[in-house]
Amino acid sequence: MYQWRKFEFFEEKLSGKITIPDEITGKLECCSSGRGKIAVGCDDGTVSLLDRGFKFNYGFQAHTSSVLYVHHLKQRNFLVTVGEDEEISLQKLSFVLKVFDLDKTLLPEGPSTSSPECIQILRIFTDDFPEAKITSFSVLEEAPPILLIAFGLENGCIYYIRGDIARKQIKRFKLQVENTPDKSQLPVTGLAFRVDGQTLQLFAVTPTSVSLFNFKTQPPSRQTLDNIGCKISSVAMSDRLELIMGRPEAVYFYEVDGRGPCWAFEGEKKFLGWFRGYLLCIVEDQRTGQNIFNVYDLKNRLIAHSILVKEVSHMLCEWGNVVLIMTDKSVLCIGEKDMESKLDMLFKKNLYTVAINLVQSQQADAAATAEVLRKYGDHLYSKQDFDEAMSQYIHTIGHLEPSYVIQKFLDAQRIYNLTNYLESLHEKGFASKDHTTLLLNCYTKLKDVDKLNVFIKSEDGERKFDVETAIRVCRAANYHEHAMYVAKKAGRHEWYLKILLEDLGSYEEALKYISSLEPSQAGVTIKEYGKILIEHKPVETIEILLRLCTEEGEAVRRGSSNGTYVPMLPSPVDFLNIFIHHPYSLMDFLEKYTNKVKDSPAQLEIHNTLLEIYLSNDLNFPPSSHVDVGKNGNLRAEQSSAKGKDANKSKECHEKFQKGLRLLKSAWPSDQETPMYDVDLAIILCEMNGFREGLLFLYEKMKLYKEVIGCYMQAHDHEGLIACCKRLGDSGKGGDSSLWADLLKYFGELGEDCSKEVKEVLSYIERDDILPPIIVLQTLSRNPCLTLSVIKDYIARKLEQESKLIDQDRRAIEKYQEETVAMRKEIHDLRTNAKIFQLSKCSTCTFTLDLPAVHFMCMHSFHQHCLGDNEKECPECAPEYRSVLEMKRSLEQNSKNQDQFYQQVKSSKDGFSVIAEYFGKGIISKTTIGSVDNTP
Repeated sequence: MYQWRKFEFFEEKLSGKITIPDEITGKLECCSSGRGKIAVGCDDGTVSLLDRGFKFNYGFQAHTSSVLYVHHLKQRNFLVTVGEDEEISLQKLSFVLKVFDLDKTLLPEGPSTSSPECIQILRIFTDDFPEAKITSFSVLEEAPPILLIAFGLENGCIYYIRGDIARKQIKRFKLQVENTPDKSQLPVTGLAFRVDGQTLQLFAVTPTSVSLFNFKTQPPSRQTLDNIGCKISSVAMSDRLELIMGRPEAVYFYEVDGRGPCWAFEGEKKFLGWFRGYLLCIVEDQRTGQNIFNVYDLKNRLIAHSILVKEVSHMLCEWGNVVLIMTDKSVLCIGEKDMESKLDMLFKKNLYTVAINLVQSQQADAAATAEVLRKYGDHLYSKQDFDEAMSQYIHTIGHLEPSYVIQKFLDAQRIYNLTNYLESLHEKGFASKDHTTLLLNCYTKLKDVDKLNVFIKSEDGERKFDVETAIRVCRAANYHEHAMYVAKKAGRHEWYLKILLEDLGSYEEALKYISSLEPSQAGVTIKEYGKILIEHKPVETIEILLRLCTEEGEAVRRGSSNGTYVPMLPSPVDFLNIFIHHPYSLMDFLEKYTNKVKDSPAQLEIHNTLLEIYLSNDLNFPPSSHVDVGKNGNLRAEQSSAKGKDANKSKECHEKFQKGLRLLKSAWPSDQETPMYDVDLAIILCEMNGFREGLLFLYEKMKLYKEVIGCYMQAHDHEGLIACCKRLGDSGKGGDSSLWADLLKYFGELGEDCSKEVKEVLSYIERDDILPPIIVLQTLSRNPCLTLSVIKDYIARKLEQESKLIDQDRRAIEKYQEETVAMRKEIHDLRTNAKIFQLSKCSTCTFTLDLPAVHFMCMHSFHQHCLGDNEKECPECAPEYRSVLEMKRSLEQNSKNQDQFYQQVKSSKDGFSVIAEYFGKGIISKTTIGSVDNTP
């Protein structure tokens, strides 16, 4: 004990001289604390209650004689007292147990005269339980209202009472502690209940033994734990349900299975107690005979407080303090200092290990513990004990900011300590990306490959670092193998390929790795690194792309899948960007794809891309067949002549144009109105690169015949131009006959001798009567190189044809004039002369005509009954007359449709004939002036 350090972790509370209030006049016999009050029993039978600060609350007469024991219950505000009361009938004192309800008062006139209600009085000794001196007393609150009360007697017996004492529903029985060989009786000096779950036990102490009664069996079984004992007031219970017994040589702890720890604190133990994990002990010093109050911290092996005290009569705990009541009624109140004060005291003495043990034993929060460890680490660091300082800092992980420690150990000489700290950070899961970077840099600077392997390739199933950071640092330090291991294990395919391609140049291995991935992952990696792969391994890369984008790769995956497989093929369009500098490889890829997939959803985009490649004169990039050519290939290229280069380029361009033309035709079948490519784009490409064959095909498919002949005119291909007009200018086959007029205009403005071509064109114009002769003459007159002999025969034939037409028209006019004269004469006769009807038969029924009869001016006669209700028009002539009227109304309606009139004039070969026809039908003659003015 003398080797234990002494500290002042406790201090005197309620400063000033404190005594028992003057209202308490008797000698103190017993005390009890609970529910914020202290109950004091005196030899005059009174019980007084004291508040905080030992202020007198009230007192009452509990017994007629002395109060031996008092106990304040914790669950209910009841006070249990044991004392002597005088029995009038027997005229002697008897031991009585009383229960007072402190919440109920009988005399509420004043606080000093209040008396709680006594709810039950129980005689302790009966005929079955002979009277003996009570030497110890213990109370246990079971589930209310059940109380367990044990009385230890001078004769070695224990009286046990259990039940609801307030209602006298109790059971009594007696326990015998021990029988000595000489049959002498030893008093029971200490009792303590122990409840462990559903098990109820009772410790009993005598001067020569320690026993344990187990109430699980009936009658309760007794077990002797030790053959030594103690005096009265030297027994207590710890918060771990251990019995504490004090003897002059030591303090003993007992559990249910026997003696436990033993602490050799010398001196007679007058009082024992337990307070917040501390052992309280009032010891009489063997040398000086003085009483010393010691507070022992058994876990940390130190004396938390030590002070000389007077003769103590009672020791109890209340209000968070230890209360010592002296025989002279003075009071000493001692309380524990706060944790911060205790730690400051230890820090000033550099007792950091004690401080650490203290905060851990008192179950302080982790932050407080970490702060103590930090200060201890700083202390060791100041003494240059870096290894031990780091061990303390490691314990602060999770509470102390790592940068605080890292800054102290950034010196190269302390890199080993820094490495240990960073490793612990990762093990405990508090490392950030920067910590991972720093740790890996430490490994690389130390060239500690073994630790790097352990850190990177740990097989515990849980990564304790940021993957991307580890890869980046290992890659920067040229530890490519470790970086690739982390990337592959973490599934970071983009990093794995980045190292293979950019750092190691292992293109074949990269392609194998991509082939092993899932289709979705492989597609993502190719999009990112396809440019490098196409540049160095175009053939193999294209094969992988074809497997990804076609059913060939899907068939393999579908065969390896047992369940239902729904293919999700990527589109080749998604990978076009990787071919940005390699158009020939792109052409190869798209050609192979279109050969395998005929109904791709991306056909339009694919065909557009192929057309751009096919129809470009110069792609400004070497073809794919030249990508892997080495030095020998370059030498041969240097030795080739410029003429050979041009010839090869021209041949290659011609082949591409032919591919483009085949694509234009195949992607626009005759049964489809729209092609499977962008027509506008195709036209622009053909125009830009001078691809006439493509333009001719597109214009012809779009029925832009004038643009078709425009291409021939631009090329001065007269033979092709005439052949095109023969094919496209036949109106009988759906062609446009106006092409011949455009062709004639072209030759008229050509400015060179083209007599042969003009004669051939005039033959077709004459055959289909496309243009009037006057227009032909006006058109050809613009070409000074043409002579009259070119059109001589054409004009002669046209004049002869016109003369015949004039003769035909003259004869028709004469005929119409004669008919008109006859009609007018007939009308005059009808108006001026009588009409004789000589028909003898009905025109309808052909029977003899009899009266009543109806005669019409058209010389038809009918029975009246044959006509019915229709007597105003001739049934025979009415249909013809109505058709004429309908035609007339139709002509009048057409006269109002001016757009139709102008369209006919515009589209007719001879507009004058259309106007003449309208005059002849009497349409224009009936048009009002206003309507004419409104015509456009």
